[in-house]
Amino acid sequence: MKSFARFAPLALMLTLLLAACGGSSTTPTTGSATAAASGNTSSPTAAVPVANGGPNTIVLGGYSTPREAYGKIIPLFKDKWKQQTGQDLTFQESYQGSGAQARAIAQGFEADVAALSLEADMNTIAKAGLITHDWKSGPYKGMVSDSVVAFAVRRGNPKNINDWADLAQPGLQVLTPNPKTSGGAQWNILALYGAAKRGFVQGVPKDDDAATTFLKAVLKNVTVLDKDARSSITNFEKGIGDVAITYENEVIVGKQAGADYELIIPHATILIENPVALIDASVEKHGNRKAVEAFIEFLFTKEAQTIFAQYGLRAVDAEVAKATAAQYPAVQDLFTIEYFNGWKEATPKYFGDDGIFTKTIASIQQ
Repeated sequence: MKSFARFAPLALMLTLLLAACGGSSTTPTTGSATAAASGNTSSPTAAVPVANGGPNTIVLGGYSTPREAYGKIIPLFKDKWKQQTGQDLTFQESYQGSGAQARAIAQGFEADVAALSLEADMNTIAKAGLITHDWKSGPYKGMVSDSVVAFAVRRGNPKNINDWADLAQPGLQVLTPNPKTSGGAQWNILALYGAAKRGFVQGVPKDDDAATTFLKAVLKNVTVLDKDARSSITNFEKGIGDVAITYENEVIVGKQAGADYELIIPHATILIENPVALIDASVEKHGNRKAVEAFIEFLFTKEAQTIFAQYGLRAVDAEVAKATAAQYPAVQDLFTIEYFNGWKEATPKYFGDDGIFTKTIASIQQ
């Protein structure tokens, strides 16, 4: 394991949180499918990505994690579209934290397609009046892939981290992204809180007060609140921290690329459901609705769903999910966002100005 400098965890964590509260803490990235897949993307200086949309262009605004999958899916779709229509398509791609991406689109980034981490971020775009159709009307209610919240630990698991309770041990260094910019971070917090409240954290009673106390204990161990899940796992790969709370698929992709860490699935965790939707305002302006609709439809084909699975995302297509089930560890207690009565209730309760996470992290500085 690489050596790393010890942070002043609380001071750094709160600095990053306060910076994020003032707006997006990440510079959006754009580039070709090949560049996005390799991670070599260009970074415009504007706070909001620049889209040069048109009839032969599709602008994709995505969250940071599935860029490798889209890097394989997009060329396949372009080839099929060329065969069917004779038209050459260009893709422009932007990847950043899901919350930051949703706000960028709501504030003027003319994405034709939003591929985000969670429904609440898609609702941000809809509330801005940019999505006018029922994006959840399809057979999968707009959800194109699934995952679960998991841990990345060092090779050999030297800190013996096997479940949520282990994250509160004194002196442990924990990485998780910032809920103000990252959808994955919100999933992480709800997975932790839900596991505690459901009685799956050793020594923690099954109630809100105890779950909040446990949340505080883990947050005290957090060394860095990164802008998105990809930045968080990248820092972990650089040797920072003892454990990263992250998407299961981030760990799988990292290991596929040769990263020297291990995947741990806690006994209780939340099902991550990732939405995709067409942005009506953009496609009307760009004149590319037919191509965008075809692209989103392609994402639900067995071919595309298999690619998502190759990069650690759990397929929503039943046949692909069954065929790839063996590659995912079993989860003893898998709950969904409905345990928190959906995002409409969970967002303000946990991440609003008076939310449980917001107040808990603020209390740490006292």
